[in-house]
Amino acid sequence: MVCHNCKIEAKKSGKDRKGNQRFRCAQCRKTFQELQEKPLDNMRIPMEKAEMCLQLLLEGMSIRSIQRITGLHQKTILDLMVLAGDRCRQLMKDRIKGIAVKDVEADEIWGFVGMKKMTRLYKQIDNPMVGDAYTFVGIERNTKLILAWHLGDRDTPNTEAFTEKLNHATSGRFQLTTDGLATYPDAISYSLGTRVDYAQLIKVYAHGDREGEQKYSPPEVVETVSKPIIGNPDPRRICTSIIERSNLSMRTSIRRLTRLTNAFSKKWENLHAMLSLYFCWYNFCRIHSSIRCTPAMESGLTGHVWTLRELLAA
Repeated sequence: MVCHNCKIEAKKSGKDRKGNQRFRCAQCRKTFQELQEKPLDNMRIPMEKAEMCLQLLLEGMSIRSIQRITGLHQKTILDLMVLAGDRCRQLMKDRIKGIAVKDVEADEIWGFVGMKKMTRLYKQIDNPMVGDAYTFVGIERNTKLILAWHLGDRDTPNTEAFTEKLNHATSGRFQLTTDGLATYPDAISYSLGTRVDYAQLIKVYAHGDREGEQKYSPPEVVETVSKPIIGNPDPRRICTSIIERSNLSMRTSIRRLTRLTNAFSKKWENLHAMLSLYFCWYNFCRIHSSIRCTPAMESGLTGHVWTLRELLAA
C-alpha cells in the first residue's frame, strides 16, 4: 500500500472494527485503509456481497430472506436492486436495438403492487401506481432473446408503448403472434404494421364453477383459434408456447410475481427495477438449456457468458 501524499510504501497498522486492514505512513504519520471496490453508485458494501445479494434476488428469494442470510439491511437491498435495475434498463436499451428477427411471440403476465385492483377500487384509492400491474414481454422464438418489455395496465396507451419498444428492438420483416387482447391489433398496426405478418392465437376456456382449489388454478383450454390480422402469417408458426414458458420462468425467478405469498411489490419502482434486472440477466448471463448458451450469444450480441459483475459494470 502506497501513501497518497508521500508516494512511499506504508506499513500495516492494525485493523478497523469491520476487520479491514489499515496502513500508516512512516513519513507523514497518516493512517488510512485500502479503498474497497464498490458495486454501484452510493453503495458502501463490497462487490462480492452485492453480487451475492443480486444473485439471490434472481433465484427467487424474498427481500427478508436475503436480509437474514447476508446481514444487510432491508433498505440497503432495495437500494441496490433499484440502482442495478437502472443500469440494466439502460443496457437493454443500448444493446437490444435493430436486431434481425424471424419469429416473435408476445404476452402479458399479471402481477400487482400494494393490493389487487378490486381492493383498490373498494378502498377508493386513486393512485395509478397501486393495483394490477401487467408486464408485456416480447421474445424471439428461435434465439429466446427478450426483445422488449413494458410494465403497465392492459390498455391502449400501455400496449402502444410496448409495441413502440418492440419496433425499436427489431429490424426487417418478421412474424408476430400474440394472445387475444383487444388492444394489440391497433397498436401493432400503428407501430409495426408495415413490416409484420401478425396473427392472434385466441384460447377458448371451459366454463364452470371455480370453488376451492380450482379457484386458483387456470381454467381448462378447450380450443385455440388462429386469427390472421396483418399480412400473411404462416399458420404453422402461429404459437405462444415459448413466451408462456418464459412466464413460468419469471414467476419462478422473481419472488414478487409468485402467487399467494406476502412477497408482492409494495412500490411500483421496485417491481420495475427487479424486472429490468431479471430481463438483462436472462439475456446476457443465464444459459438457456435449449440453446446451450445465453440468448445474447445466440443472437450474436456477445461472444461469451457474462458474469453479474460484468453486467453491472457494462
